[in-house]
Amino acid sequence: MAETKPVPRGEHLSDKLSWSGRLTLTSRILFVNVLPLVLLGGGVLYLDSYRKQLLDERFKLALVEAQITAEALAGATQQRQEALLIQIGKEQRLRIRVYGPEGELESDSFQLAPPSFDLPEPSEVDQGDFALRMDRWFDRVVGAPALPDYRQPEVDNAAAWPELVRAREESLTQIVLRDAPDGTHVINAAAPVGLDGDTLLLTRNPVDITQSVREARTTVAMIVLLFLAVSTLLSFFLAQTIVRPLRELVQAAVRVRQGRDRQVEVPRLPDRRDEIGMLARAVSDMTAALRHRIDAVESFAADVAHEIKNPLASLRSATESLGKVDDPELRAQLLDIATHDVRRIDRLVTEISDASRIDAEMSRTEFERVDMAELLHNIVTSREERGENEGRTLTVSADGDALVVNGVGMRLERIIENLLDNAVSFSPPAGTIDARLVRREGRVLLTVCDEGPGIPEEKREKVFHRFHSDRPEGEDFGNHSGLGLAIGRTIAEAHEGSLHVEGRSDGANGACFVLDLPAAKR
Repeated sequence: MAETKPVPRGEHLSDKLSWSGRLTLTSRILFVNVLPLVLLGGGVLYLDSYRKQLLDERFKLALVEAQITAEALAGATQQRQEALLIQIGKEQRLRIRVYGPEGELESDSFQLAPPSFDLPEPSEVDQGDFALRMDRWFDRVVGAPALPDYRQPEVDNAAAWPELVRAREESLTQIVLRDAPDGTHVINAAAPVGLDGDTLLLTRNPVDITQSVREARTTVAMIVLLFLAVSTLLSFFLAQTIVRPLRELVQAAVRVRQGRDRQVEVPRLPDRRDEIGMLARAVSDMTAALRHRIDAVESFAADVAHEIKNPLASLRSATESLGKVDDPELRAQLLDIATHDVRRIDRLVTEISDASRIDAEMSRTEFERVDMAELLHNIVTSREERGENEGRTLTVSADGDALVVNGVGMRLERIIENLLDNAVSFSPPAGTIDARLVRREGRVLLTVCDEGPGIPEEKREKVFHRFHSDRPEGEDFGNHSGLGLAIGRTIAEAHEGSLHVEGRSDGANGACFVLDLPAAKR
């Protein structure tokens, strides 16, 4: 049985709540924090509208009761009026008062019979009562207008009640809402009675409205508290969905920084589609790129040391032998060798310096529109004037007039020069080099074909390796650094393009190097 290694805590943790990875962090944070507030706000608005609806219904009821009672009392005898006051007050839980033409109190149902409700005095009410404080807080939140306090006047007459005064003046029923000391409402309805100047005042204490609102408020509060608890749990969950993968990334980043394990696997969290998943994949890709860059730098440094070591050894041998040789002809040969090695080292250092700074330089350079046809024509003309084609025939063709790319002209010129130098090196003395530009499917392709021996398919990728050297027979050793094609590919990739080699399409001997670049938008 294979041995199972324990997974250290915090290592390769997986996000088991897969659905959470499909919501952005912004949406989750907003949902968790706004939900209780939305519920609270909705509950407050609902309670306020609910209370207003109940009060509106009681206002209508009070208006109808006042008008019906006034009609019943009109023209009735004193004895009949008192009987009606007792009966209606008891059945409808009202306090009914009748005032004479001069405003004096003539009849009071609470004096004729036991009161149907009892309003406490302000001194009897605990102002710190929780329900009372909640009522006041609720009114402030919804912006409810302040209601006048209900107070029993010391001298009870019509002048003590503004609604009675208006009812006598306008001969219309008046409705007024007041606050009782215990936080309940008091509805007064004043109406004229008959034509003899009497007025009627109905007082109702609808405690059921306050009780209903308080019960509804309690329900809303319980719902809000429930969702607050759920929100708290969701907040912890949200913290875990953020903190746990971040902890994984931190641990992996620390191991990468310490460099103790070259095979540290940075978690990519492929199941997450939110910002954390994007960060994990970006860090993983960045780590992989850094490893690749470090490996490339180490390999390049080793290759540089190897390539420079050979001419240095030859130069050292030649210079050490100069002091021991008296033959002028042999000394001249040693001096030629030393001069050749110095030039070779100088060429190597120049190419190595150029290759090492291309990446950094290309990342900072702003691209410009470059006409590849014009650039190729200028390069070919300059080479012919300098005689750099060494007797080879160089043909140039450009299909179309939209052969424009975004890039750095000087660096693209470097690629073309390297390709032409390479073609000249491998072409026979009377050979033909064909350089052709075409535009195809949004790409600009430059193909440089020679008539040399060609490159076997299994070796076509190796020619782009740094310091690769496979030169034609008869060429002086050390005239090329082996970096030209590697630099060319690096520049092409920095332009979001590619550089590769393929065989000639006509089946003849030779190789074709293809520079593929994205065409600039018109």
